[in-house]
Amino acid sequence: MSGDPRPAGTPDPAPDDRAVEEAVPEAVQEPVEEPPVGEAPAAEAPATAEPVAPAGDASPKPRRRRDPVAAALIGVLTLLLGFAFAVQVRVTDTDQALTGAREEDLVRILDELEAEEERLRGQLADQRVALRELNDTDSSADAALEEARQRADALAILNGTVAAEGPGLQMTIRDPESEVRVADLLSAIQELRGAGAETMQVDGVRIGVSSAVTGRPGSLRIDGEPITSPYEVVVIGSPQDLETAMNIPGGVVDSVSRRGGTVVITQSDRVLVDALRPLETPQYAEPDE
Repeated sequence: MSGDPRPAGTPDPAPDDRAVEEAVPEAVQEPVEEPPVGEAPAAEAPATAEPVAPAGDASPKPRRRRDPVAAALIGVLTLLLGFAFAVQVRVTDTDQALTGAREEDLVRILDELEAEEERLRGQLADQRVALRELNDTDSSADAALEEARQRADALAILNGTVAAEGPGLQMTIRDPESEVRVADLLSAIQELRGAGAETMQVDGVRIGVSSAVTGRPGSLRIDGEPITSPYEVVVIGSPQDLETAMNIPGGVVDSVSRRGGTVVITQSDRVLVDALRPLETPQYAEPDE
């Protein structure tokens, strides 16, 4: 076998051609890197195109400003959404906890809620009553204050701690013989009280509930204060009733007349009782609770 790789029958190259091949050096070829099997050759990256501003408009466009009202509404809606979500989560958790609770626990929870509701209803009723009382306080307080003032004035007049005036009479008892006794003067005071006398004074001494007449004829005393004839008696009450009480048969006028004295009575639409008694503090008595 010959070492010539050419197939049989192929003519040998001409001598001229072989000389030309030997004279021309073989061109050096750079190896070409082939892509791996199954991968397409990478495409060349296109050139980046830069934006071109239109002719005649060199300044950039202004940015749009955000509407503050819209921003505020978005914020409010976000807060409401968060609050609703939190409430829903809490309700869901509570529902889940109650769903898994036992029947005894549910009954206990229901009883506690009913008790709390009853307590709140009671507080509401109390507040309504207090509100009604406060609304009525102005009118009722004025009426109560006026009534208290009237009672205080009446008690002060009866006790003789304030001066008083009104219709009544003035009575003068003269005793030239100094025969008028303690009983005669005390009878006059009692008869005037029985006839409706509200307050009185004798010779500048105010007559009170505890007044006492002492002494002897010609030297009489009322509550320790000496009085002298003629005895001046000033009384507030119904003038006609008071005079009638003094003139009854066997009464004060007759008694003084039998002892040599005289009684002069003068009715008046206005008399003044201005003698005062000191306010006494009870030593043993106290209010009953």
